[in-house]
Amino acid sequence: MKNIFMSTERNLEQKLKLLMFFRLIFTSILLGSTIVLQLNESVSPLAPPLLFLYGLIASIFVMSFFYSVTISSIQHKVVFAYIQIGIDTLVVTLIVLVTGCFLSFFSFLYLVVIIYSSVLLFLNGSMVMAGLCSLQYVILISLEYYGIIQPYGADISPLILEFGWLRVLYKVMITAVACYAVAFLSGFLSEQTRRSRNELQRMSEHVKRMEKMASLGEMAAGLAHEIKNPLASLSGSIQVLREENRHGPEHDNLMRIVLRETDRLTSLASDFLLFAKPPAGKRESIRLDEAINEILELFQKNRTIREKLTIERNLIHDIFVDVDPIHLRQILWNLLLNAAEAIDGEGRIAVDMVHQKNRRIQIVLTDNGEGISPENVDAIFDPFYTTKHSGTGLGLSIVYRILEYYGSRLDVDSTEGQGTLVHFSLKILTVPE
Repeated sequence: MKNIFMSTERNLEQKLKLLMFFRLIFTSILLGSTIVLQLNESVSPLAPPLLFLYGLIASIFVMSFFYSVTISSIQHKVVFAYIQIGIDTLVVTLIVLVTGCFLSFFSFLYLVVIIYSSVLLFLNGSMVMAGLCSLQYVILISLEYYGIIQPYGADISPLILEFGWLRVLYKVMITAVACYAVAFLSGFLSEQTRRSRNELQRMSEHVKRMEKMASLGEMAAGLAHEIKNPLASLSGSIQVLREENRHGPEHDNLMRIVLRETDRLTSLASDFLLFAKPPAGKRESIRLDEAINEILELFQKNRTIREKLTIERNLIHDIFVDVDPIHLRQILWNLLLNAAEAIDGEGRIAVDMVHQKNRRIQIVLTDNGEGISPENVDAIFDPFYTTKHSGTGLGLSIVYRILEYYGSRLDVDSTEGQGTLVHFSLKILTVPE
C-alpha cells in the first residue's frame, strides 16, 4: 500500500512548484502593467509609488528564485508552504497600500491567496490565512483612518476627508466575512477532494492486490494439496519405522527431526490452503465490543505481553455484526501480534471502534512501535513477505482474504519511527430486541 503521508508530501511539493510558477507570471504581469501605466501617464520612473512597486516586484523575483533553489532540500514542506503563503499575504497588503489603501481594488488578491492556500493546506490552512488577511487589512485601514499612514505617495488619505467611520467599518467587515467565507468553502471542497482521492487510491490498490492474490491463490491451492499428500505419507512411514525398535539412538534422533520438519511443512501447507481459500465459517450475530474484549483478555494472558504492553480500549457498546467469531479472533489476533512484535520494549496498543457511513463500524488498531518504512508498506500483504526472524509471512495475507469475504479490506497507515495504524470495517446489524 502506498504511504499516504509520503504521497501527500510529494503532491505538496508539486503544488508549491506550480504556485511559484504562477506567482512569477503574476509578478511579470504586474511589472508589465506598471511600465505601461508609467508610459501612458508620463509618470517619472523615479516617482515614489513606482519605485516602491519596482522594489516589491524585484523582491518577489528574488524570493521565487530562493524558493525554487531550496524547495527540494526542505523536509517540512507544510511549514514551508505556510511561510510562503504568509509572505504572500504581506505582499498583497503592500500592494493594497501602494495602490490606494481603502480605495484600492487590489484587495481581491486576499481572496486569491486564500483560495490557493486551501488547495495546498486544506481547510485548516485556508482558515489561518483568512485570519491573517483579515487582520492585516483591518490594521491597514485603521492606520489609514486615524491618519497614521497614507496611501503611498499621497499627502493625505482621502479616507479621512470623504468617508465616515460606518462606511469604513462596513467595508472592513465585508472584506473579513468574504475572506472567511471563501476560506471555508474552498477549504471544505479541498478536504472533500483529498478524501475522495485517497479513497480512490486505496480502492485502486485494493483491486490490484486482490487480482494478485487471486492468481496466487489458485496456484497455492494446487501446490498445497500436492505437498500435503506426500508429507502425510512420509510422516506415516517414519512413525511406523520409529515404532520398530531395530535402530539406535542416532537414527531415533534423525527420525524425530524428520517428523518435526514434516509437521512444520504440513502446517505451512495448511496456511497456504487457508490463504488460497479461507473457510466460509459460520456467521452469527455477535456483540462486537464483548467479542473484542474477550480476545484482548486472552491476548493479555501472556505474561510477556502483559508486562510489556498497555492496551487501551475505546469501544462502542451494543454494536452487533454478522461474522464468524473464529474469523474475528484470527483477524484481531494476527493484528495484535504484529503490533506487539513491532514494539521494542514497553509500548502501547490502542483498539478503537468508530462509526462510519452506510451503517458500518470501523475497528482501528494503533501502536507506537517502530513503524514500517515506505518501501516495505507496499509489500506487507504479499504472501511469504516477513521481516521477522520466525513466521511464514502469511498472517496478513490470510487476514486480507478473510476480510474480503466480509466485503471489507485492511488499510495500513504507517510512519517509520512513530508507529502504525491499521483499520477495517464491518457491517452493523440491526440491534436485536
